[in-house]
Amino acid sequence: MAPLSLASLALQQHRLIHDIYVLLDDGDRRILAITRLTPLEFAVLQRLDLEQGRRLTDIGAELLCVKSTITRLVDRLEASGLVQRTPDPDDRRAQRLLLTSEGYALCAKASALHNAAVERRMGLLEPAEQEVLASLLEKLRTSLHRDLSDNA
Repeated sequence: MAPLSLASLALQQHRLIHDIYVLLDDGDRRILAITRLTPLEFAVLQRLDLEQGRRLTDIGAELLCVKSTITRLVDRLEASGLVQRTPDPDDRRAQRLLLTSEGYALCAKASALHNAAVERRMGLLEPAEQEVLASLLEKLRTSLHRDLSDNA
């Protein structure tokens, strides 16, 4: 059997990463369903605090969400009492998003459930394998972020 070409290897690797993402996302959805949060809602809550908060536009950019998506998401979180919009003191046109005490408690519960699930799922790799994987994924992420910035 002939070795795979670099292009074929890249396609195989992309498919594997995509399949792993789908499986991890499904696992996240299942565990977060206990808290009635979606993975995207959880990602937003994880980026907030009780005092300073974050600008909506910054959160949207970080999560690669268009403005309408982040607005709808924040509307749902605010209606559920998990976040609160406040004016940005540095920019009158912008809003900051703060966790409420209820949001903080739910985020803490979701984080504990999520962290335990991640440790269980990733625990099948030996520590040395986890270190190699983390290094390779970090290298790939850095390159992808650079490509994103270059094409903006």
